[in-house]
Amino acid sequence: MVIETRSPEETFRAGVEFGKRACPGQVFTLKGDLGVGKTVFTQGLAKGLGIEEPVNSPTFTIVQVYEGGRLPFYHFDVYRIGDPEEMDEVGFDDYVMGEGVSLIEWADLIEEILPAERTEIRIEKDLEKGFDYRKITISELK
Repeated sequence: MVIETRSPEETFRAGVEFGKRACPGQVFTLKGDLGVGKTVFTQGLAKGLGIEEPVNSPTFTIVQVYEGGRLPFYHFDVYRIGDPEEMDEVGFDDYVMGEGVSLIEWADLIEEILPAERTEIRIEKDLEKGFDYRKITISELK
């Protein structure tokens, strides 16, 4: 599936829709260059889960846990991970095998430890279509 957005607000709303439909144990992997709107999409997903507190990228803590919505939300940013084995230190398997919703930014850096069943989301810019244009490609992996 491909979704095209033309503003940060539309990217946010796309995330909200994913959050509304998210199920316990669902894992989303989020890929895209710096500045494409990964955090905006993630904030929308959290809103769709009913999370009201501010959601920011956990670049230095690796995982941020939000429990105020209809499901727990585990937001990972693995940009600074040097080796996928470092994910054991934060209890990665406990989160992604749990009853919450996991979203992993920069997931390609830990590809070998990701669950086989997941929803892959790739966000890309295309400046020829406008500064705020985003192409969001969703793939269900099983």
